[in-house]
Order: sequence, then C-alpha cells, then structure tokens
Amino acid sequence: MSDVALRTVGLGKKYHIGAQREQYRTLRDTLAKAARRPIERIRHPGAATDASEELWALRDVDLEVKQGEVLGIIGRNGAGKSTLLKVLSHITEPTEGRVEIRGRVASLLEVGTGFHAELTGRENIQLNGAIIGMTRVEIKRSFDEIVDFSGVGRFLDTPVKHYSSGMYVRLAFAVAAHLNPEVLIVDEVLSVGDAEFQKKCLGKMEEVASGGRTVLLVSHNMPAIRSLCRSAIEIRAGRVINSGGARVVVADYLTQLADTVAAATWEPGQGPGDDDVRLVRVEVLGPDDEVANHITAGAPLSMRFEFDLGRVDPALCLGFDLVGSDGSLVLRSFHTDTIREEWPALHLGRNSIVCTIPPRLLNDGRYQVLPRAAVHNHPWIVNCESGVAFEVDRDTGGSPLIGGRPGAISPVLPWHIE
Repeated sequence: MSDVALRTVGLGKKYHIGAQREQYRTLRDTLAKAARRPIERIRHPGAATDASEELWALRDVDLEVKQGEVLGIIGRNGAGKSTLLKVLSHITEPTEGRVEIRGRVASLLEVGTGFHAELTGRENIQLNGAIIGMTRVEIKRSFDEIVDFSGVGRFLDTPVKHYSSGMYVRLAFAVAAHLNPEVLIVDEVLSVGDAEFQKKCLGKMEEVASGGRTVLLVSHNMPAIRSLCRSAIEIRAGRVINSGGARVVVADYLTQLADTVAAATWEPGQGPGDDDVRLVRVEVLGPDDEVANHITAGAPLSMRFEFDLGRVDPALCLGFDLVGSDGSLVLRSFHTDTIREEWPALHLGRNSIVCTIPPRLLNDGRYQVLPRAAVHNHPWIVNCESGVAFEVDRDTGGSPLIGGRPGAISPVLPWHIE
C-alpha cells in the first residue's frame, strides 16, 4: 500500500428503516415478552418478528485511491455518496468490509460539520486542528491563512451559532483545506456561497491536489468534476457501477439522465424545493410555444418554469443551468441578471416565468435544462441534478458552409468590409 492513500474492501453499510422505537420497559415486561415469543411463533408462524426493513446504503464497495489522486464521486440523490464519505471519515461505522487510510483525514461533509455552535470561530479552528491530530505549532502556522481565506476575520471571536450559512461554510472549507491533511474529503462545498467564493474553492482544491494530497470530491457540479478530477466513480443504489476517467464517467452519467424529455411536472408539494419555493413544472418550448424536444438552431427556443412561492424575497434568484452532453456548463441564467427594474414581478402563489435563448446561438447537440433557485449567497433551494432535455440541429441559414463545429456555442455573427 506504499502509493495508495485510501482503500476499501467489500465495504457495506446497512440501515433498518420503519422499525418502531423501543419503548421503556421494566424487567418484568421484558421477561414476559420473552416468555410469550415462542407461543406467538406457534400461533402465527408466518408473521414477521421485526417490523423494520433492511436498507443497504452501501454494498460491496471496493476502492483504491492513490496518493495525490483527485477522485470525483457522482450519482443521483440517495445513491449512497454521502454515506460513503461518512464511513471514510469515521463518522459512521461500516456494517461489513474494511477501510484503510494513510495519513490524517479532514472532511467537509456539510455546512459546519465538526463545528461546536457555542464556540467562537477562533476556538473551532483550534478544535478542528486538534481533532485531526495537528500540533499547536502547526495550527498556529496555518491560522492567519485560514482567517484570510474565509473572510470572517471581523467575527472570529463570535460564537459560530450567530454566523450566516455562507460564513459558516467559508470558515469550514478554509479549516478543512488549510490544516494540511493527507486526505481531504469534500461533499458539495461548491453548492454554497457566491461565485467569488466558489472560484476560490476551486483554486484551493487545485492547489491541494497539485501539492500531492489526496482529494475525494462529491458534487453535482459536473464541470467541476471534469476540471478538477482525473478519475471518477458513479454510485447507484449503494454500488459502484462505473469507474474510470472523469470525462468518460461524467458523459456516461449524463447520457443516462438525458432521456430527451422536454417537460416535467410534479404533484403539488412534491417538486424540488421547500415551503418558500417549490418547482411545479419546467418545459422547453419551440417556435409555436408548444413543448418540443427537437429544435432547429434558427428557430426560437424558450424555457418556461412554474414555481409556487410561499414567501417573496427580493434576494431570491430563479433560473437554470444549461448543460451539454459532455457535462460542460454552457450557460447559467437567473431572472435577476438584468437591472432590477426589468426583473419579472414575483408574487405569492403560482408564478410562471419564461426565458428565451436567441436563435442560432447553440451548437448542434443534446442539452439539459437544470432548474435552480436560491436566495443570493445562501444554499440552493432548488438544485436539480437532472432535468428536461432537448436536441438542437444546426441549420445552414442559407450558407452551404455552416455545419457542426467545435465550441459550446455557434452563433452566426455579422461581418462587413470597412
């Protein structure tokens, strides 16, 4: 295992769901129940003895990650990705199999994991360093850099329970990335914070990887997986179903998700989101304002989104990511991208907003529309990993030389002679 930083063999994690919580019993109750059990089995031989159902969140997971490797972990919600990271971080004990890790491990599994709410930011930095085995001298050496990266210096001596979610995750990521662990485990850090902070996170993770440390990254941000990771695995129903180069694994994953379904509808209260913002329907519209999964590049193209709003917040951003078939992010758009006076007027209840993509902008190929919603600089409220899809055929526009060409977009631009 000289060049291997992390290895799992036959790793599995089982949960029991649906079991009733055991009530308090006296010793007499316990003995009486034990005495009745054989009689009940004779009377009802086919009856279940346990009302719980077994759920294997992980099963037969064999991994080998070399030192300095950046491994992307992808899959749908509920596939087992976060459970795997919790087992690797020693937060959860496996039901079967074993984990071998060389060196110190730092993990950022969710906002503020490992932070004590009553302690200040300063105290939590020192506590987290001590937890992963760093000496006081090592923590002091990294302290100023952590504070500078997080940008929470003014609130360093304030208990973190008073931090916003954005401040929380900035400090949590700064601590995890700067305390020099040999293995860094990160779960969806790029889903929180503004664009500037996410850019800093990407830069720091590239720096960590180039420094020879091992990184495990779970993310629904496919462009980030493709740019940061050389290798990736896809997890489905607790099992690793695909592994290899990051670009190949991401492309295979997105191909499965994109069934070229141009509209999706959810029952009331069942769509992505929460009580404040709930997605109801999303659809791709062709030139006749009808749902279309096949568009000619020269024709009008629109996306319609229906949301139920339980609260109108001026900082709310509704929009979408447009993702290519290779996982690349073609564009991200929000209804707040223009000046405030031009924003669509949102109201309580059902809202329907439409975004139009100019003709002759997109290259030919398959695209996915992934709805997004968030209050600015806060965690995603709607963060769909799959969405509706459509295909674009590049028309010639009258020119015999126009056709498919490299690039995420392929607009017809005006030319003239001066």
